[in-house]
Amino acid sequence: MAEWFAEVQEKFVAAFITGDRWKLYFEGLGMTLEIAVFAAVLGIVIGTVIALMKLTTGKNGRGTVLSVIANIYIDIIRGTPTVLQLLIMWFVIMKSSQNGLLVASLSFGINSGAYVAEIIRAGILAVDPGQTEAGRSVGLSRIQTMRYIVLPQAFKNALPPICNEFITLLKETAIVGYVGLSDLTRVANQISSRTYEAFMPLIGAAVIYLVVIKILTVLFGKLERRLRKGDYR
Repeated sequence: MAEWFAEVQEKFVAAFITGDRWKLYFEGLGMTLEIAVFAAVLGIVIGTVIALMKLTTGKNGRGTVLSVIANIYIDIIRGTPTVLQLLIMWFVIMKSSQNGLLVASLSFGINSGAYVAEIIRAGILAVDPGQTEAGRSVGLSRIQTMRYIVLPQAFKNALPPICNEFITLLKETAIVGYVGLSDLTRVANQISSRTYEAFMPLIGAAVIYLVVIKILTVLFGKLERRLRKGDYR
């Protein structure tokens, strides 16, 4: 037992203490969070636009050119692997750029936008149609009604699933090593190659992911409960 404990301690020191390697994990975590936040903001912007495009209808009640474009975008993004989208952005679309952070943020933002679009569309459809009628009856235009009445309520409805999408996005960023970024997962792999031992670095990275996601889950849960209390007032 003593030998096993001494071996585990040695591996722990090699993975986290020697050469201040623990700093590398936190630098990798910072890169992971930075990409996730940038991508989430971009995803919300794209998702909102795509959701509104998908909901456009003509005078005959059928879809418009905008809704067709939105459907094609959603089908392509949701129908292809995220890692392929990242590689296409890196090697094809932005092959002249060496800014891995920009490429990763754009790739994950565009990917997230397709999922957020469906979330926001569902949030808009969940708003009572009477709200739209009330807005139009007091003289607001269709755009003003959407902006001031429907969208605020839709975002409130969509906030919990959007928070879950951010958590999913945070985990998906583990593939950014393909474009040369030292995120948390790549840092763990790099340390594994230096120590010739994979268990401790990878488990350490997994624990960091778990702790961060658990904290976010608790914070988002409190936010959701506060929103629910607001509904009961």
